[in-house]
Amino acid sequence: MRIVIAGGHGQIAQRLERLLAARGDEAVGIIRDPQQGEDLRAAGAEPLVLDLESASVEEAAEALRGADAAVFAAGAGPNSGTERKDTVDRGAAVLFADAAEQAGVRRYIVVSSMGADPEHPGNEVFDAYLRAKGEADAYVRSRTALAWTVVRPGMLTNDAGTGQVLLQASTGRGPVPRDDVAAVLLELLDTPATAGLTLELISGSVPVAVAVRDVAGN
Repeated sequence: MRIVIAGGHGQIAQRLERLLAARGDEAVGIIRDPQQGEDLRAAGAEPLVLDLESASVEEAAEALRGADAAVFAAGAGPNSGTERKDTVDRGAAVLFADAAEQAGVRRYIVVSSMGADPEHPGNEVFDAYLRAKGEADAYVRSRTALAWTVVRPGMLTNDAGTGQVLLQASTGRGPVPRDDVAAVLLELLDTPATAGLTLELISGSVPVAVAVRDVAGN
């Protein structure tokens, strides 16, 4: 498969790129900073420089052309303000979804956040982040041309993955290693019957492949 990943230098994205490369798939990571290209190559991915905050839908569609799936794993980052929560966490996700449609890429996986909600109250930056993610999710879920899956992890950690998760429509809050998030994304790419699902993800006691199989088709 050829998988194009927005936010290709992110921590989850690089883990996913390594998993894809290890089994012989072609991972393409979209990055803003050309200097990040070496890190992607080390992960086994092909870097593609494109700023999704300023790109046109046509430019993003060109990056996606010929892909088997698109993964939106971009984010403005913890040190960004409310403006970039809107331009990246919402705006870039909307643009990437439109581009996937234009390029004819049906499979579209979103790395969202637990608590994402367009109506989330509050005036803090994190509140703006959850609203932006919620608005992006709602937009993607409205696109009938996309076979979308939205994944909402709990608190992300850099602990070593266990390969054991809880993946359901509602899990309750909890932590999850980035390793395990990447493993779930890989399994979702292989499981088209998970299209149309919004899933929360935390650490649990079910092997990743079984957890994904259990929700498929629901």
